[in-house]
Amino acid sequence: MDRDLVVRARSGDQAAFADLVHQVSDSLFGIARRILRDPGLAEDVLQNALVTIWRKLPHLREPERFEAWAYRILVHACYADAPRNRQWASTVRVLPVDRAGETDDIASFPDRDELEQAFRRLPLDQRAVFVLHHHVGLPLVAVAETLGIPDGTARSRLHYATRALRAAFEASRAHDHLREGRRA
Repeated sequence: MDRDLVVRARSGDQAAFADLVHQVSDSLFGIARRILRDPGLAEDVLQNALVTIWRKLPHLREPERFEAWAYRILVHACYADAPRNRQWASTVRVLPVDRAGETDDIASFPDRDELEQAFRRLPLDQRAVFVLHHHVGLPLVAVAETLGIPDGTARSRLHYATRALRAAFEASRAHDHLREGRRA
């Protein structure tokens, strides 16, 4: 991130802020979408986070930490805007049917569906750590710093998220094996 651009935006330069938004908005949206599992809600949260970032930018003490600071604001916006007991809508994709010569990836769909369901069952704080660590690629120390939590808490949340996802996959595999055994 260009430190000079952050300094200019921090002092009220709207064009500099627009350039910053252009640089970080895709990654911020990706984080929000992965945490919330709802593209529409992720867009709303991103907009709210960008307004908060603009409003709080003059108070940013370390311009070189802009990106981590923006991640933190976004994750807190996800926590604030995610409905507690929301029934999640399915994501529907149109699949091409005229590709007869290509390999059939249909076997991977149940795995993806099971993973998606398991990920949606994770608490938001575990999802946030998982996304920042595995999708953004931040080391756990940076994840903890970004979220404003102790290192041990970040490790614990990642551990429980990973354990829950692994358990969901193992349960799915066991169910598949039982179903296959009944057919035979």
